Amino acid sequence: MNIHFKTLGCRLNEAETESWAQQFHANGHNIVQGSDNADLIVLNSCAVTSEASRKSRRLIRRIQRENPKVKMVVSGCYASLNQQEVAEALGVDLVINNSDKKQLVKLASRQLGLPTTPIVKSESGKGALFSRGRQRAFVKVQDGCRYRCTYCIVTIARGEESSRSISEIVDEINNLEREDIKEVILTGVHLGGYGSDLGTNLEHLIESVLTHTSIPRIRLGSLEPWDLHARFFKLFRNPRLMPHLHLPLQSGSGSVLKRMARRCDTTKFKKIVQQLNAITPEFNITTDIIVGFPGETEQEWMETLKYVESIGFGDIHIFAYSPRAGTKAAGYPSQNPKLVKKQRSKQLHKLAELMKLNAFNRCLGRNLPVLWESQSNLVESKSALVFGYTPNYLRVATVMDKPEKLENQIRPARLKAVACSGDYILAEL
Repeated sequence: MNIHFKTLGCRLNEAETESWAQQFHANGHNIVQGSDNADLIVLNSCAVTSEASRKSRRLIRRIQRENPKVKMVVSGCYASLNQQEVAEALGVDLVINNSDKKQLVKLASRQLGLPTTPIVKSESGKGALFSRGRQRAFVKVQDGCRYRCTYCIVTIARGEESSRSISEIVDEINNLEREDIKEVILTGVHLGGYGSDLGTNLEHLIESVLTHTSIPRIRLGSLEPWDLHARFFKLFRNPRLMPHLHLPLQSGSGSVLKRMARRCDTTKFKKIVQQLNAITPEFNITTDIIVGFPGETEQEWMETLKYVESIGFGDIHIFAYSPRAGTKAAGYPSQNPKLVKKQRSKQLHKLAELMKLNAFNRCLGRNLPVLWESQSNLVESKSALVFGYTPNYLRVATVMDKPEKLENQIRPARLKAVACSGDYILAEL
């Protein structure tokens, strides 16, 4: 069968989707990039915000409208929180709860009567990843979160913490390297809580991966800015651990952070940033900010703007707060109106663009190794613009006459100028 995957939301969802693709591929199915000729579509849904839930619903309806005969399996946080709605009102063939995600391929094969013809061992599993247009691999190392930030629905949808064994993770990474993958991203709902159920921790996992694998690049997914010890920062002395971290701040106001029940205040966060910048001036720190949290006053908002500017993030994911039923913050008084959230989002977007430009400019003139990935053909030209990422996760592009020779290679490039769009840096091999 031809199977197409769609993924909404976080990198953890991406890691799960990649795992399903590899399992379906091992069962003899074709993984296709387009949905037009798909026999089965698997959607990994998201519910982190109200808009994410709406997007999940819209995508399900669009798939059914455009591919009325295709079978559909839906999993993820939206499906888990709204299982009856997805199964009955939306008419999905099979809904898989988050708790059963590990069994998705087996359940889909059995309940939908999918044929199974295992591929021979000599065939590489990289076909499942590369056929989805991916060169980097997300590796899920843990799931769930023991904490309850007052705005977060994901911890409810994902459940308690559960970690994979270090040996299992190391084996997966070694297999990925044999399949010509150059970079892995370790992901989890609460990545910093890795090993809490196994008597180990994230530092030990990273040390083991660095010791027992030789994959060129190891990157960390979104990491809550707490539970980080001196031993953690020393790990970045190894050049295989990429100098980039996504540390969700959520607010630059101490009083708002308390209402969010966040475990890291602005003073501790700034100390973490200073420790990372001491490793290398090019260390890139990106973040999440929630705009218009219940009760957020103009003074608190100005505190956030001032604090964010003082940190100098390389990029910011900006979310307008949306009440999520089942969370504590949904019942808070003084919910901010949409207009206020829209105005504050606009302010923060302007600041984020300026800080991203500053991060780009700091690296101009440098020669940095780039993992080259996707390409975009230039109009009326045989050449193509090939995109890739530096170790500190800056997006760069170079013009190539034969782009296929560069794809999935780590090659150094000189960073020359920021593109007119401001989205990437133009580079020269």
